[in-house]
Amino acid sequence: MNSKSHRALKIGLVYETFGTYASRPDAPVDANVEYEPESTVEVLEAAIRGLGHRPVRVGSPEVLWARGLRGEAADRLDVVLNIAEGHGSRNREAWAPVLLEMAGIPFLGSDALTLSTTLDKAWANRAVAAAGIAVAPQCVLADAESSKAAELPSDFPLFVKPRWEGTAKGIRRTSRVEGRSELAREVERIVKEYDQPALVEAFVPGPEFTVTVVGHRPPRAMPVVQRALDERSGIGWHALNDDQAGPCVPGTLTPDLEAELGALGLAVFDLFECHDFARADFKLDAAGHPIFLEINPLPTFGLDGTFAILAELEGRPLDALLAEVIEMGLVRLGLVSVGPITDGNKGSL
Repeated sequence: MNSKSHRALKIGLVYETFGTYASRPDAPVDANVEYEPESTVEVLEAAIRGLGHRPVRVGSPEVLWARGLRGEAADRLDVVLNIAEGHGSRNREAWAPVLLEMAGIPFLGSDALTLSTTLDKAWANRAVAAAGIAVAPQCVLADAESSKAAELPSDFPLFVKPRWEGTAKGIRRTSRVEGRSELAREVERIVKEYDQPALVEAFVPGPEFTVTVVGHRPPRAMPVVQRALDERSGIGWHALNDDQAGPCVPGTLTPDLEAELGALGLAVFDLFECHDFARADFKLDAAGHPIFLEINPLPTFGLDGTFAILAELEGRPLDALLAEVIEMGLVRLGLVSVGPITDGNKGSL
């Protein structure tokens, strides 16, 4: 894509790094895992500069709030790229979009309603199931006591995770449970450490795949990436990443399977009215059928994330790929116009 803009835009970056928020003494070890290293902010700045625009570091939603209340015309941003996760509630990812809407500042990515709905995995799964896409049978448990007599979604093994977290927060080797006592233990851990109900679902045994969707009119599914599993438990290796984990890649990504996964990713992207970018995750059941796990409209742009893998597969720098994604969002917002695409400018998007 090769777009034309009459002027350089001031593009604000709303984000959190690992050190943005002070850690609580009682916080779980992965409390800050969703935030980004400095290198992620730097690669986004490089992508924005590569388009001829000016990146402006805003910082966290709290900083955005204070900045918006001042209302200084000289600091007015043309548009914002929001990757902030917030903290503490299932509406945390919506903080920045709501403030931006109130301030009348356009932003790249999905809006507040999409972010809150998809962060709550129970709500998201209900919507996806109603749309005819397969999800794992599941239930929500608010405390360990209820798990002792609750009607369970399937036979064991079951999988236990926080109802509204991302980046594999709360997932341990013990998240796969084989009986009622283990179930009660894991539900108690989730409720105590993450201050939210536990989502309990049938354990899906097959390989895991992720589908990155970008753009608009129409959005496009990028090449599907298989994620490594822990060879002992079948849990995603990225979620464990401990000394005990031995990664394996058990699946075969055939052209037919990739087409099916791409179509499912696009369907979920459309269902939640996502904008510009998102990542949808699926696992295969025992019969080889895709089962929806989650969609993340705030995927990482980090140097070790899926976008970086896709850029490496394409043989180009990460900032060049991200520049195309950002540019498509600017076109959607009407801030730049699309110019002719030449062979020298055309990327995979």
